[in-house]
Amino acid sequence: MSTDTTASVSTHILDTSVGRPAAAVAITLAARGGAGAPWVTLGGSATDADGRCKDLPALPEGTTQVRLDFETEAYFAAKKQAEAQQDAPRVRDSGAFFPEVAVTFAVVPGEHYHVPLLLNPFGYSVYRGS
Repeated sequence: MSTDTTASVSTHILDTSVGRPAAAVAITLAARGGAGAPWVTLGGSATDADGRCKDLPALPEGTTQVRLDFETEAYFAAKKQAEAQQDAPRVRDSGAFFPEVAVTFAVVPGEHYHVPLLLNPFGYSVYRGS
């Protein structure tokens, strides 16, 4: 939750190739207090069955930039294995084209930032949601 002196961050992932949430994707949250400052990893979590990550660590006071690292390679590997077991139609997917997605954005104190990731095997998009 944001306060007057800190911002807050939340995210979720939608796998647009199947129109469903992406579950069990590991996410790491890092922050820094300016463009020249070092990144500090604050911790991480993983998406739930609804593709949401509800327990990301709080941002420290003075944070001006945030980075979310989405570990997508394991998600795509598990998805590919599940499809093979179900004799699903083969997709031209030779693995994770994007083994990870890193999203860096600026924040200001007192604001909440919801940053959804729209993901598919060959592309992704992010935006500031509400």
